[in-house]
Amino acid sequence: MDDKNIRTKQYCFSACIGLVMKASRKLEFLYRVLAISIFLIASLVPLSVSAQDVAVGGAKVEVLQAISISSSQALNFGDIYQGVPKAIANSNGTSAGIFSISGESQAGISLFLQLPQYLTLDAGGDQMTVVFGAADASIDSTGAGNPATMAASKGWQNVDPASLPAAVIIGSTGTDVYLGATAIPKANQRPGSYSGEIVLRVDYNGL
Repeated sequence: MDDKNIRTKQYCFSACIGLVMKASRKLEFLYRVLAISIFLIASLVPLSVSAQDVAVGGAKVEVLQAISISSSQALNFGDIYQGVPKAIANSNGTSAGIFSISGESQAGISLFLQLPQYLTLDAGGDQMTVVFGAADASIDSTGAGNPATMAASKGWQNVDPASLPAAVIIGSTGTDVYLGATAIPKANQRPGSYSGEIVLRVDYNGL
């Protein structure tokens, strides 16, 4: 083999090695690019959480004291003459009607009075008109139970019994409703005892 052929073969061998090395470097570069791409893609995909967790809460409630209502004193017109109206003020300590309310202290309540239009003769056969005026009720949140000592500072004074205030509360010792009215007998009103029902409804209102 002459020198020319040897040099040609050596050149081809060197060129082949160069190509292989060049290809190897390209592959290494591609591997690096691929690795970086995989890392970037993986960093953008949120990891799935295979573990689970459970929290247990609770619920609590406390029922407030029940409302209790009593009629402490009936609205009493006493003796009355035929044809002569008679009014009882809500501040009358001995004759005004008194309802006493107890329950959860400082709780908001709604009050509704069902008022009669007539008093009926107990023996039957006659009726007497009774009128509740727009200032015939007072609400005492001190629980004093005495209409004669009622003052505006103690609650709601001289209000309409047909539309009682909405912001009433039960005082620390209870709340009282004082009620007056006017009885209007006819000129020919039959003698005897007359009576009627006054109903007070009280509800907690959550205020």
